[in-house]
Amino acid sequence: MKPVSPRLTLLTASGVCSLIVLDTNIVAVTLPSIAQDLGANFVDIEWVVSAYMLAFAALLLPAGSIADRYGRKKTLLWGLSIFILASIGCGAAPTTLLLDIARAVKGVGAALLLTSALASIGHAFHDEAERARAWAFWGACMGVAMTAAPTLGGLITEYLGWRWIFYLNLPVGLLLMALVNHAIAESRDPQSARLDPWGSLVFSASLLCLIWGLIEANRIGWNSPLTYARIVGGVLLLGLFVWVESLQKRPMIDLQLFRHPRFIGALLGMFAYAGCAQVMMTLLPFYLQNGLGFSAVHAGLGMLPFAVTMLIGPRIGARLASRYSPATLMATGLTLVGCGNLLSAWAVEHGGYLSFALTTAVTGAGAGLLNGDTQKNIMACVPRDRVGMASGMSTTMRFSAIVLAIGVLGALLGSHTEQHLNASLAADAPQYKDHTHAIASRVVAGDLHGAVSALPLSVQPRIQALATQAFVNGFSVVLWVAGWLGLLGALVVGTLMRQPIPPLALVTRPR
Repeated sequence: MKPVSPRLTLLTASGVCSLIVLDTNIVAVTLPSIAQDLGANFVDIEWVVSAYMLAFAALLLPAGSIADRYGRKKTLLWGLSIFILASIGCGAAPTTLLLDIARAVKGVGAALLLTSALASIGHAFHDEAERARAWAFWGACMGVAMTAAPTLGGLITEYLGWRWIFYLNLPVGLLLMALVNHAIAESRDPQSARLDPWGSLVFSASLLCLIWGLIEANRIGWNSPLTYARIVGGVLLLGLFVWVESLQKRPMIDLQLFRHPRFIGALLGMFAYAGCAQVMMTLLPFYLQNGLGFSAVHAGLGMLPFAVTMLIGPRIGARLASRYSPATLMATGLTLVGCGNLLSAWAVEHGGYLSFALTTAVTGAGAGLLNGDTQKNIMACVPRDRVGMASGMSTTMRFSAIVLAIGVLGALLGSHTEQHLNASLAADAPQYKDHTHAIASRVVAGDLHGAVSALPLSVQPRIQALATQAFVNGFSVVLWVAGWLGLLGALVVGTLMRQPIPPLALVTRPR
């Protein structure tokens, strides 16, 4: 059998990962269009993002074990098959419920793809220098995909329609399947950890309950017994997950690591980065379209200051790494994220795009500094024979933070928009106060016309103006909260990261 070129393996695996990054970030600018087309409210739109992220985050750890045990090439082909079929389902979905189901299935495919693609790169390159260059190329591909996603999403939505965001995955996916067949050698790890179905199930259920509670609270209210039950259930299931993992001979997550402040600081750094910075790739397009009235394509272009500085940031961070400690760089990155979000809140309150663009560039610069350092610092706390576990933990933490941040910040956005709108209607149009919840939920989703369609034509412009201002006020609150959390993260992470790296030996039970 003809040997496979490592460079072609790298190109193919990077292409697979780029597809995932594109799909993760491209949807944000399409959400208002989806809301308008399907008559969705904000809760429905949150699930479009969260269903995918939830399935992705929950299955990353077991997906790595599946790829190692059953073959990375085979897992890539299965992942691409699931991803393509789910994409067709997303594009054809007549309701938000079916769209959410298809998105969740797509997240399953994405988890299989990411873990097996990363493992294939690691298996193809053995020399340290070659491996470093390979990961640098992979990182550059991810940066380009992340930068291009908003603009590409806006262009497709504007000129082809939001459904083609998903349909175009069919030819791209088929091309990647052909490349995988040709360029990826089959590889397995006979010493890989056994699958942990109970741990995976409990972790998935915990995330589901927490997100379910946070998102649905916007629909049924924060005082509802169901809201309390879901959130408390999620916390209890998380505790059960810790107990289940403590019984495993070789757990998905080695709990002994949590005895070390340095490791906790590195994980919290990833959580703060994803929850305060990376989540803005999803949230900022809402303001550009709902608050400033941008079209989908202009919203995509409007995200470029954030995306470009996020792309440049890792190169600056790599140069600074030789002069400053990881603790200093992590704290600096989170400080920039926090200050950028606070400045963006000020820009939103004062209106206009230019000031908003400049402030989001600050957030993007902080995110860029953190993008490479977060995972590197987690890996540094783990012995080389457990880097697969560490990588899985890092990526799971990243996407869990994003989905939780969408739930928390989305809840803040929905509740504060409704509060401001209720106060405005009470002062200017009290006869329409009963419509507050319905209007607010549609406005936040990006369907301004649908929000007021049930009202008399004569009052629609006035109510639209009030609803838009209420959304702007609510979005400002979201940015203020994300900003202060980023600064708090900088303080905590900077302090913990100054502790020594733990001894690279884990206390695990023998097989």
